[in-house]
Amino acid sequence: MSRRRNNLITKILVFLFWIGVWTAASLAVHQELLIPAPWTVVFHLYNIIRKGTFLKVVLTSLMRVLGGFACGCAAGIILAVLCCVSPVLDALLYPPVRIISAIPVTSFIILVMLWLPYTYVPVFIAALLVTPVIFGNVQAGIRETDRSLLEVARIYRFGRRKTLTKVYVPSVLPYFSSGALTALGLAWKAGIAAEVLALPKNAIGSGMYYSKLYLETADLFAWTVIVIIFSFCLEKLVQYLMRKGKQEEKHNES
Repeated sequence: MSRRRNNLITKILVFLFWIGVWTAASLAVHQELLIPAPWTVVFHLYNIIRKGTFLKVVLTSLMRVLGGFACGCAAGIILAVLCCVSPVLDALLYPPVRIISAIPVTSFIILVMLWLPYTYVPVFIAALLVTPVIFGNVQAGIRETDRSLLEVARIYRFGRRKTLTKVYVPSVLPYFSSGALTALGLAWKAGIAAEVLALPKNAIGSGMYYSKLYLETADLFAWTVIVIIFSFCLEKLVQYLMRKGKQEEKHNES
């Protein structure tokens, strides 16, 4: 308990330190257009939250990103399994996967805006960035599966389904969990960036763009705070689900 309290105190002090740095920078510049004061941003954040459309905007952005994340996870898992089965397919998919990982996300956003309705651009971009991460992690998990366990499964004549659930899934799950945590952060940032460029209706990114367009810097900071808060909440949610899954797995084993 003492350690948890000390960690909490440390986090609060670090937070207050950076708020102090922000305040000092705002006072030094003395131009709200460039760096608004923390209390000004809090006031604008309150005004944004109390609007009737705020909840709809946030939930719509979340659904776009989570939809893209789910599609990217499904695509990454399927492609990883197929590539582990077929070396030819693995060789064919290696270049596009590397290209997706290397090209800046802005290039993809602009290109996808030519192909899809703007509402679907954030979903596609989120899925596009998630797929290589999940693909790489799941593929590594499959290839690192203990060969002795596979041999035991063969000796005891496990069927494909039982081998999958008892050998492959426990091996791949840690790799997938790690990749999912990274991929969700990428999906959230890429999805918001796509909204800033595509400007779909009811979007956090659209709010950020119009704040910049009308030189409402405090609103821009407030929307950025919202993005950070939800990014933190999504990360904690995934970590909680991972811990819950591990606890249930241990409980079933015992």
